[in-house]
Amino acid sequence: MDLEPSNSRYTSRVQATTRQTAQFLLLKPALSRLLKIHVHGLANLDGLEGAFAVFGNHSSHLDAPLILCSLPNRLSRYVATGAAGDFFFGNWVKAISMSLFMNAFAIDRGKGGKGRRGMAGQLLSDGVPILLFPEGTRSRTGAMGPFIPGVASLCVSRGVPALPVALVGAYEAWPSNQKHLPKGRPEVHVVFGRPMVPYPGEIALEFNERMRRQVLELHDTTARAYGKKTLAEYERTEALHRAEQTEIASLVEDAREQADKQED
Repeated sequence: MDLEPSNSRYTSRVQATTRQTAQFLLLKPALSRLLKIHVHGLANLDGLEGAFAVFGNHSSHLDAPLILCSLPNRLSRYVATGAAGDFFFGNWVKAISMSLFMNAFAIDRGKGGKGRRGMAGQLLSDGVPILLFPEGTRSRTGAMGPFIPGVASLCVSRGVPALPVALVGAYEAWPSNQKHLPKGRPEVHVVFGRPMVPYPGEIALEFNERMRRQVLELHDTTARAYGKKTLAEYERTEALHRAEQTEIASLVEDAREQADKQED
């Protein structure tokens, strides 16, 4: 069975109305029960219209629903969310849920999942906004990984703006190694920045780095204001952990060498 529907559903008014109704009646109340959500920067979206690419840091399965439910209805109505084909389109239950709530399209991560090459670009060309996470996968440490320049390349080639969004507190609420849903309604901040456009002559790699710096600034400015951990702090913690692991591995190797010498 083909779990990736044809392109027509991404622009269907009927399906958009159904989707927004499902979000309003089911998804938003569920998120509100799980989390205390604070949305910032909505004034930055006043002039945004047409096709655009939403992007942000990615640290939990809550990220896409949080962004979609925080966008104004006029902007979220047709947003198509890129989702891992191997994880979200592996069976019909997940595929239908993703289609209903997030207008999702499959991204092939090379792990045997579904995905159509060029789908994101085709959607933008058809006037459909998209939501993608340039890191490619959820953070396992809270730190933000490098951005794959695919989103930047799409914006450059299609001439569409990129909308930065930072998610603060989503990692603490539901880290990748946590099997249960968030408990105690932890606070999460959704921070929208100003839409970004490539400079004349700016190549995708340059725009990609500028996009990453913007998310980092949005996140850490908000995190410091509300007493949350910054991405820079997550990165330092991870660097220290890697250094400790390297030191431990070196000590183990030294101990083995000493033991080998004693046996000789």
